[in-house]
Amino acid sequence: AEWCASICANPATEGFDAVERYDRIPWWPGLVVFSVALSIRLFFITLIPEDVLSPSTDWELDSIAMSLATTGEFANPYILPTGPTAHLPPIPPAILALIYELFGITKTAGIAGWLFRMLAQSAIWGFLPWIGARTGLGWKAGLIGGLAGALFPQWLAHGEALAAVMLGLLVVAVVRRWESVPRPAGSILLGAAFGISFHVQPAVLLGLVGYLGFELWWRGDPARWGSAALVAVAALATCVPWGVRNYRTLDAVFFVRSNFGLELRMGNHEGAEASIDHPHFLREAPHPRTHPAEAVKVREWGEAAYMRDSGDEARAWIASHPGSFARLTAERFAYFWLGPLDRPGIALLFSLLTGLALLGALEGFRRLTPPQFATLMIPLLTFPLVYYLVPWQHRYRFPVEWILFLLAGSVAVGLVSRVGGSARTRAPAD
Repeated sequence: AEWCASICANPATEGFDAVERYDRIPWWPGLVVFSVALSIRLFFITLIPEDVLSPSTDWELDSIAMSLATTGEFANPYILPTGPTAHLPPIPPAILALIYELFGITKTAGIAGWLFRMLAQSAIWGFLPWIGARTGLGWKAGLIGGLAGALFPQWLAHGEALAAVMLGLLVVAVVRRWESVPRPAGSILLGAAFGISFHVQPAVLLGLVGYLGFELWWRGDPARWGSAALVAVAALATCVPWGVRNYRTLDAVFFVRSNFGLELRMGNHEGAEASIDHPHFLREAPHPRTHPAEAVKVREWGEAAYMRDSGDEARAWIASHPGSFARLTAERFAYFWLGPLDRPGIALLFSLLTGLALLGALEGFRRLTPPQFATLMIPLLTFPLVYYLVPWQHRYRFPVEWILFLLAGSVAVGLVSRVGGSARTRAPAD
């Protein structure tokens, strides 16, 4: 208790390092979780139809990767060729394009692409014991949470699994930063790491803003402003090359992706539905991925102009229908945390996980240090904000879903500990 109090009072103390020397993290939990996760996913790959395994232009990711591999252009994500794009962040299509370069646009390349996504999915669950130990919840919570997450392979169309891995590593890096006095080189490297993560999942930007805001509030020394500024500048500098490319090819300035206006319109228009899985969704919300007439507009107007027009249309509808917008936003919030409300069985599992994670967060608030608690809570609070405005898909939650499993795992560890303690107490009495 005295150690925790000293840490909270003096963030520059080296107390954490002393504890880490005695709290060794075993290597086997992560390996076990990773092996279980990968084995399940390798089994499920045998159930995927051949036409889905092969490269196809049915998905924006594959379309852009095929364009990169064949023409060298980051282009053509839609149902018709439309030219240069920034519809997706650059790193996931670039990785897939490299796979196509190595294996050709063949079934083998398609399987290799799926394997990469499955490895990334398995990696975040394998990292969970280590992340749990570093964030104060303990490796046992990570073991239980990781095994639970490993049992549920998910269909991830874009770079969500890679984003989850990067966010997990960033969470540990932020914890270590707050456990000691940040150095300039470390601040620059952390900012660059965040900047790279934006090119996998731009919504991580909201997490960085939250982290820097907490750091400025929590650290008491004057140097905190310069240290936080170094992180922000390094993150911004990492985004400059892609931003210059977008300005030169699309004649517009935006943050990493161009498509927010389109997604906003998809979720906010007359007859809009909160979930993309609703039977009437695609009929009511035309998208250039599925509607040739919309792709023709992109080609004729240019992608940036098309996205601006879509955003203006969505904002005009929101301004004239505030009640409907509020209802849709509330529904999307419910879908994000409680799952597909029109499928009660799956929604029950989602709700159970969210409920257990909430219990874990309440317990963590009592026993974790403020920095440990903040590193886990800030992504959960900030990352989903943009997804409350656009149509819901389960894959959107995956980059932060591991935090829910970790918190739920801490509840399970506490329950087992209490049951075991009661049993040991009864035994001498008997």
